[in-house]
Amino acid sequence: MRKLQYFFLAVAAVLATLQEVRSHGDQPLSKIAVHKAVSALHAHAYVKASPTILGLKGQYSEWVTLDFSSPNPSIDDWIGVFSPANFSASTCPPETPSTSAPFLCSAPIKYQYANYTSPRYKDTGKGFLKLQLINQRSDFSFALFSGGLSNPKLVAVSNKIAFKNPKAPVYPRLAQGKLWNEMTVTWTSGYDITEATPFVEWGSKGELVRSSAGTLNFDRNSLCGAPARTVGWRDPGFIHTAFLKELWPNTVYTYKVGHRLSNDSSILSQEYQFRASPYPGQNSVQRVVIFGDMGKDEADGSNEYNNFQRGSLNTTKQLIQDLKNIDIVFHIGDICYANGYISQWDQFTAQVEPIASAVPYMIASGNHERDWPGTGSFYGTTDSGGECGVLAQTMFYVPAENRAKFWYSTDYGMFRFCIADTEHDWREGTEQYEFIENCLASVDRQKQPWLIFLAHRVLGYSSASFYVAEGSFEEPMGRESLQKLWQKYKVDIAVYGHVHNYERTCPIYQNICINKEKHYYKGSLNGTIHVVAGGGGASLATFAPVQTKWSIVKDYDYGFVKLTAFDRSNLLFEYKKSRDGKVYDSFRISRDYRDILACAVDSCPSTTLAS
Repeated sequence: MRKLQYFFLAVAAVLATLQEVRSHGDQPLSKIAVHKAVSALHAHAYVKASPTILGLKGQYSEWVTLDFSSPNPSIDDWIGVFSPANFSASTCPPETPSTSAPFLCSAPIKYQYANYTSPRYKDTGKGFLKLQLINQRSDFSFALFSGGLSNPKLVAVSNKIAFKNPKAPVYPRLAQGKLWNEMTVTWTSGYDITEATPFVEWGSKGELVRSSAGTLNFDRNSLCGAPARTVGWRDPGFIHTAFLKELWPNTVYTYKVGHRLSNDSSILSQEYQFRASPYPGQNSVQRVVIFGDMGKDEADGSNEYNNFQRGSLNTTKQLIQDLKNIDIVFHIGDICYANGYISQWDQFTAQVEPIASAVPYMIASGNHERDWPGTGSFYGTTDSGGECGVLAQTMFYVPAENRAKFWYSTDYGMFRFCIADTEHDWREGTEQYEFIENCLASVDRQKQPWLIFLAHRVLGYSSASFYVAEGSFEEPMGRESLQKLWQKYKVDIAVYGHVHNYERTCPIYQNICINKEKHYYKGSLNGTIHVVAGGGGASLATFAPVQTKWSIVKDYDYGFVKLTAFDRSNLLFEYKKSRDGKVYDSFRISRDYRDILACAVDSCPSTTLAS
């Protein structure tokens, strides 16, 4: 009887935390009641920002010092960073012709409390603050507010500051093209095609060519709802993508992104480099990093989620430090948690630029990029904040046939990756299901023995509290159709995000461990190892107290996974923590091609001509 009571109490506790786990916390900028803002400018209050010109040496990120004062200081006074610098009502379009524009129509791109680095501010009325700004195509101003975030009253506005060239090309991000010997380069600038022509200058061994780039942009009407179309809106600039083709395998190329102006002069970025992908099936050491749900964080401490820690910056730091030992990165959904505050996509691309500019940075679609009611997403939640996939599919390139349908495959040497879009229907009979089966069935396992399935939501197995509360241990209907494909085509590893922790299963099929080994697999796996790697940086998710036979390792911490293929017969899997980059879980697979050919449960016909 006591055991039964304990079980119901545990389930009740899980259900109590379900809403909190699902929400991942509120977007920090959503806490600011922009519509309630009023003007309360005071003659004796001020904010002074320096330096006034940023990026004099071509840098796209710089620290700014603020000195400020208020005659009526309070502990809930705060500083907002606005860009463009003119954030008055004159820039606000009214909601309808019969209404007037609000005093403020856009949220700041960052904020911080006035006493953050000035603990005596409430007593002295004076303070200072250091904030990091990135080049975001416009000027900046800083505003001191009283009344907290819920009833903001504008007390003082600073002088304007700006980068030397606000329109400069910034934040290049690489991605694999549709062919193995093609690399794409995407970047952001303030240059429309009517005033400058985008290009990439690139080559190897000093032999440089210029490849033209296409340009995309969008406006409020491209988005689906608030806050993306209202207080979260900010001009995203112009997104350019060039296709670098017919690359020699494993060759190091240098490149610069740039624009040719109407006077025939050119604006060029700093020089970057990348290594071209290996030929499909090439037998060499190949290293892959996979994680989900990283989000972004601010080095200056602003815009913090209450329940977020430095997991995002720590993950980013570890990848940068180990970049020479990484060949390709997969960020499988929930990219930056902008949730409709468009300025945050710039912040994220700046954060990952040291990684994404050097190795292919491949993304998958998550609920915080895509989901919005009535827009064709499989789930009717408002998790995207009105973005409904527009930002993700514009800011990053993926080699999908239709980027609005975010499923695609990509080959990297001995790996075949099949990337699903869990925010669209994957069930048997759908267009995506047909794609997944074709991706798994079409790989030559003799040349590409390592077959990896990636998706944002957990379509396999998870002991997360909210899945256990649903009684599913997975996304409802997740593996009903797909597990027979994983088994039939002998998928080695399936990796998911969405659940913000780490968990690894045994090689499993239909809830049964096919192999009892935990760290060294020889021969055929006979099942698929399912991994949750959603601890990239967002608030952690709890595990249910229920113990399952298939769960081998659980970890409530931030981290990422790394796959290293030494050759066609040996693969190393490692789980590393973001705080120190050390390995906390690992296993190896050693096998021959004949082990892949061998039948496993339900993977071969029950009868053959030979029998």
